[in-house]
Amino acid sequence: MESFSQQGHQESTLRSEVEKALRRYFQHVEDEPVTDLHRMVMSEVEAPLLEAVMRYTRKNQSRASIMLGLNRGTLRTKLKLYGLL
Repeated sequence: MESFSQQGHQESTLRSEVEKALRRYFQHVEDEPVTDLHRMVMSEVEAPLLEAVMRYTRKNQSRASIMLGLNRGTLRTKLKLYGLL
């Protein structure tokens, strides 16, 4: 799904970028068995999401947890998991 800016330029959405990345991934694995795809995709998306939100909130975990809709303890666990804390 593509969207257009006010100037009429085509912009890609997060969804369309994920779809493109998955198409490329499936082309590379061909007939190899794929397991734990959900975990792989979530970790690939979640880490940069957390990085961006922490940067935006200037590492304020309370603000970040509110923005993300996560419990602060859950946020801390995820930050540790991805080496961001």
